[in-house]
Amino acid sequence: MNYLGHLLVSGNEPLVIVGNFMADAVKGRDLSAWSPGLRSGIRMHREIDTYTDNHPLTLQGRERLRSHCGKYAGVALDLFYDHAIASRWDLLNTEPLDVFTARMYAMLQQHSHLMPARTQHMLQYMVAHDWLNSYANVDGIARALRGLSSRVPGGEALLGAEEVLLAHHAAFEQECLAFLKDLGDHLSRTDA
Repeated sequence: MNYLGHLLVSGNEPLVIVGNFMADAVKGRDLSAWSPGLRSGIRMHREIDTYTDNHPLTLQGRERLRSHCGKYAGVALDLFYDHAIASRWDLLNTEPLDVFTARMYAMLQQHSHLMPARTQHMLQYMVAHDWLNSYANVDGIARALRGLSSRVPGGEALLGAEEVLLAHHAAFEQECLAFLKDLGDHLSRTDA
């Protein structure tokens, strides 16, 4: 899952949400520099990533992408799952997607001073270009793939991956929805 998925499962505690959101920019095991709420969010993010990377459904989805994206199959799958979440939002949350994303943007901006500089910088672009809502359509996913492709070595493998999404849309969506249920069950059994 990418940003939207992580925000969806973060709960309602602002510092946990912020910690989960910024966790990719936090390196190392020593989290003592962060407040307890941020530490909880960082640990949650890491638990979600570990669970996601090893789940049979995500392994299946990555395999479907491997011939197109190579080592970036997991990156594309994260975006595809955010697309499934955004496009089927009404099944997952009673709060409308645009209301949820506006609330998340406002809360993240309010707490941006707590984030690493890299995350603060990225958040400005996310809000300005409304990434979270853009995931609901394939054009938004294509833009995200293009952006990522220019920021990572060998990222050109991501270009055009939206065609794989279009060819297997129902399979990615079904996998994502089933995975989210499993993830919710897993998180309810852990301290994440």
